[in-house]
Amino acid sequence: MDERTFERLLAEDLEWQKSVHRYRRLRVVRAIDATHLEFEGRRYVNFASNDYLGLTHHPRLIAAAREAAAAWGTGSGAAALISGYGEAHRDAEEAIARWKGTESAVLLPSGYQANHAAVQAIAAMSNGLGGDVRFLLDKLVHASLIDAVRATELPRRVFPHNHLPKLRRLLEEADDDQLQVVVTESIFSMDGDAADLAGLGELKRQRPFVLLLDEAHGGGVYGPQGGGYAAEAGLAGIADVTIVTLSKALGGIGGAVCGSNLLCEAVVNHARAFIFSTGVPASVAAVAKEAIAVMTDEPWRQQRVRELAGRTRAELRRAGLSIPDGDSPIVPLVVGDESAALRAAEQLREKGMFVVAVRPPTVPRGSSRIRVTLSSAHTDEEVAALIAALKDLWPSTA
Repeated sequence: MDERTFERLLAEDLEWQKSVHRYRRLRVVRAIDATHLEFEGRRYVNFASNDYLGLTHHPRLIAAAREAAAAWGTGSGAAALISGYGEAHRDAEEAIARWKGTESAVLLPSGYQANHAAVQAIAAMSNGLGGDVRFLLDKLVHASLIDAVRATELPRRVFPHNHLPKLRRLLEEADDDQLQVVVTESIFSMDGDAADLAGLGELKRQRPFVLLLDEAHGGGVYGPQGGGYAAEAGLAGIADVTIVTLSKALGGIGGAVCGSNLLCEAVVNHARAFIFSTGVPASVAAVAKEAIAVMTDEPWRQQRVRELAGRTRAELRRAGLSIPDGDSPIVPLVVGDESAALRAAEQLREKGMFVVAVRPPTVPRGSSRIRVTLSSAHTDEEVAALIAALKDLWPSTA
């Protein structure tokens, strides 16, 4: 295939993406603060961010980043196992582990890589020394978990979303010497609903398995000091492997694998996503540590976003809108096809509200939506305007 054929195939694929309303492009936005941005010369209220606690512009986090960069530079310069690991990384990992109630934690450049690292560490046990491993995934887990499990080429099964009877049957059909790893999220990123952790805990007692729990959207919003959805449910110890993302409620960037000392040693020794990645800058580690301190010192942020989420969901339900179960600040409004979702997002922008359309492959075909997210930094007036706009918009998009 020559270069011209290659370029033609690329062009044809992108034209097809446009024809089915799935074409994406980067937008240049200017963040003004945690809940406002400027796009194409206009100011918007941002209802598309995962900055649930409004920490991205918190002065303490900004100061922590500046001080760490001044002390240790703008980059780590190498992988953590070479020379890219210092005091800031160690201190952040210790703080994250205390926050999550685990023995250890390992920092990674993103939540995506943290999920890969966790799966790779588990998969290493299938090298003949530790026996066979099989993964059982909730159908709606994040793409990073799906990609990670697929890459292992180990046996895997998918069970319908939150369908524990099906999961039970999958567990019962397994060989006794096969390690079963159940993979799920605490709060699901596109629907905003929660895993049935109590049910998983009961099932785990009856038929033991390893639980990998992605707390990307639960951390900060739920639990004492924002410790997560499992902590709020009184089930902090249910997960054998917990993933936290530092780029959402914690207002920074990066991720971490949390668990026992042995698990984290396995990540350091086996996870290619960790071994072959340059260590995060010290400033990233410092921001994560400071964010945990701020969540402890300012619990009103968590209380505020939960109150706004409850109010928004209740008012939309009273208006007849179909909102999935749950009480998270992720509020999806499913409109069906891609063009309807794009139109809904554009109509909201016309009202000064920045919301984006979520389309396949991010969500299943036929379930395109606008995904509204709330922050503790939103004002009552902004949320009231959002609710009114959604009530007005819904008849034209349903």
